[in-house]
Amino acid sequence: MGMDQEDDDDTRRRMTSLQAARTALRAGVERSRSLTHALSRSGTRIAEIQARLQAASAAVRPIRAPRDALETAGPNIDRAVGPAAAVLKVFDAVHGLEPPLLAGAAATAQDLPGYLAVVARLEEALRFLADNCGLAAQWLADILAYLGDRGLADPRFVADLTNALSSLKTPSPADLDAGLLSAALDVLEAEFCRLLAEHSAPLTMPSPSTKPTPITPPRIPAAAVQKLSLTLDRLAANGRLTYCAAAYADARGDTVSASLRALGLDYLRDPAEDAQALSPSVELWGRHLEFAVRHLLEAERKLCLAVFAPRPEAAAACFADVAARAGILDFLNFARAVADARKDPIKLLRLLDVFDALSRLRLDFNRLFGGKACVEIQSRTRDLVKRVVDGAVEIFEALLVQVELQRNMPPPADGGVPRLVTFVPKYCNQLLGDQYRAVLTQVLTIHRSWRKEPFDDKMLVDAVHGIVKALEANFDTWSKSYQDKTLSYLFMMNTHWHFFKHLKSTKMGEVLGDEWLREHEQYKDYYSQIFLRESWGTLAPLLSREGLILFSKGQATARDLVKQRFKSFNASFAEMYQKQSAWIVPDKDLQQRLCHLVVQAIVPVYRSFMQNYGPLVEQDGSASKYVKYSTEDLDKMLSNLFMPKQPRRTGSLQIRNSNGKINSAMTGLYRSASTLQ
Repeated sequence: MGMDQEDDDDTRRRMTSLQAARTALRAGVERSRSLTHALSRSGTRIAEIQARLQAASAAVRPIRAPRDALETAGPNIDRAVGPAAAVLKVFDAVHGLEPPLLAGAAATAQDLPGYLAVVARLEEALRFLADNCGLAAQWLADILAYLGDRGLADPRFVADLTNALSSLKTPSPADLDAGLLSAALDVLEAEFCRLLAEHSAPLTMPSPSTKPTPITPPRIPAAAVQKLSLTLDRLAANGRLTYCAAAYADARGDTVSASLRALGLDYLRDPAEDAQALSPSVELWGRHLEFAVRHLLEAERKLCLAVFAPRPEAAAACFADVAARAGILDFLNFARAVADARKDPIKLLRLLDVFDALSRLRLDFNRLFGGKACVEIQSRTRDLVKRVVDGAVEIFEALLVQVELQRNMPPPADGGVPRLVTFVPKYCNQLLGDQYRAVLTQVLTIHRSWRKEPFDDKMLVDAVHGIVKALEANFDTWSKSYQDKTLSYLFMMNTHWHFFKHLKSTKMGEVLGDEWLREHEQYKDYYSQIFLRESWGTLAPLLSREGLILFSKGQATARDLVKQRFKSFNASFAEMYQKQSAWIVPDKDLQQRLCHLVVQAIVPVYRSFMQNYGPLVEQDGSASKYVKYSTEDLDKMLSNLFMPKQPRRTGSLQIRNSNGKINSAMTGLYRSASTLQ
């Protein structure tokens, strides 16, 4: 019994084990089926993972390198990574400057020094990046080469990194800051132009009646000048000096030009060809040129030096551009037109005016336009001075010859003073006066120095003296050309008196001397006496009493004699009065004195004759045929003789050109009272 029991128990245990094994086997089969199904669904994913594992295996291969190789490469990698990290840190700082640099024009104008400081920091950072970015990239490339040569990294990995680093060895500025510096410089350019526009206002020319003022300082305040200079420094440091110079020249050139246009400078661009017509414009030209040079361009030169410091060459070039835009060449062209005008004595005075203005501004011209940048202005000025000097000397040296040539010209038909005699004394007095004497001496001295010949003031006085003496020598020749002797006496009386009166107490009178002047006064008295004797003096004998006493007892015979003498007097008086009514005495005092002498020579004799013998004729029915004039009539008629008529145009001084043609030097001489005063 006991054995059977044990066998049953053993059988039951085996059955239980089999059942458990069967259950486990079924469960394993199910799990296998599920795993097989999952693996079949993940085949593609496993393939992708396998590919990634291969790349990861290549990437981490240096980690699997031998320990001693990794220990050797470590320090080299650290030395390369340190500079690269510093470059990246600076690069991050560059991007941190974007907000203040792109804040806008209003913020820039409000705090320009702060903005410039930020730009300077950006420039410094970009210089660091430009200097070190390539070096850091080169060090990283060396490490890659080191890893590749020793097989510490996959060749593909090394090649990819090498290509990436090649573009960092020579980076462009735009690559370093993405155009931030360029944008900041654009902002500074706009601010530079704004400052110029805000502080560029035209000047007003001082009134000629006011006291001369010192050179006008720049109208731009010192604070604005400082801002312009600092802004230009930053722009010039970044290659934008050319733009700044052009913008500056535009703004300041327009300002100076506007200041000058307000003066009315149209006459500069359309000058007349006649020196007489140019006279008022030359006076304006001298004043305007002085204002332009001393009040405008001098201040502009100082301003250029202040804004462009420490760049003197750039300042000089910019100032030359400002001067050209302002129109300084227009002033030189106008003076050139004066030098090229038709030759006549008035032109000599205008040339001396031009030379005097240029001479007074000579030091200013040398200081302002002495550099290489103003070579055109220098060349034009030198040429102008030479033309002015040559032209003035040519006219002056021709004056004596031209006066001598006038000797063959006919004198005035009315016995008046020739225009040449009126002109030359005034003209010579002007040449020897305070306004022109020193200038003409300087011009002649310069011209003679070019020919290596001496010249002094005494030579000028002698030359002018010779001109007057040549004119004096013309008198006799002119007087001999009159067919009527009495008219020649009137002409000589007029001319000598004009010389005396208009040279006495003058510069030319001092040169000629008192004795010479007295001779002309005496000539006036001499010719007036001979004129009276040979003309009106011949009428008084026609009313003589000779023969009338003998026939005093025969009234009829005496009456016939008186009638005959009245008739002879009337005929001679009418003829002489009609002839001399066309003659003139230009000087009012001399005319009145001469008329008084004529009245005294005729009227008293006529009155006496009328009182004594007039009744004999008046009793006759035909008395009006013989007594044609009353004493009052004669007095009135004779007192109004020799009255000047309308201005004449005889006796013109002429200048002969090199082509043989003659230009009148006196054309329109009296159109301007300012010409000879």
